[in-house]
Amino acid sequence: MLKFAAPLFLSAALLVVPASMAHANQIISNNLNKCRTGNGPAVLVKVNGIKETSGNIRVQSYRGTSEEWLKKGAWLKRIEVPAQRGSMMFCLPVAKSGTYAIAVRHDVNGNGKTDLSSDGGGMSNDPSINIFNLGKPSYKKTAFQVGDEVKSISIQMRYM
Repeated sequence: MLKFAAPLFLSAALLVVPASMAHANQIISNNLNKCRTGNGPAVLVKVNGIKETSGNIRVQSYRGTSEEWLKKGAWLKRIEVPAQRGSMMFCLPVAKSGTYAIAVRHDVNGNGKTDLSSDGGGMSNDPSINIFNLGKPSYKKTAFQVGDEVKSISIQMRYM
């Protein structure tokens, strides 16, 4: 009996996930039906100013906190689809009401890397970004509240 106790305990310990990461790193499809009235909480994101149809658009949701905003591996949901010039709509369901932030990246050549000379980006609340000081804007400038409803936001893409 004891020889089974240690593996069982270890297995149970591996299943314990911190509450802040319980819904992190989920790649989802862009199902706009999940953003219909009455289907909240969710964020309906309109991305404007996409300059080309080449490459991919990646939209990621984060908790709107200093600990998680734009931290590697802290994103909650991700949608990645082929780019379309102009505007695109995305639906990002969230687990519960709270403070969130959205980051968008246009990987123009589709290489999976950030190419500062060609790729574009944008963030919720459209904070100004100093192109000479490529630091990320504070979570305070990008965070917004989501209740039990579908929250609609617009993000303007920026390119170098």
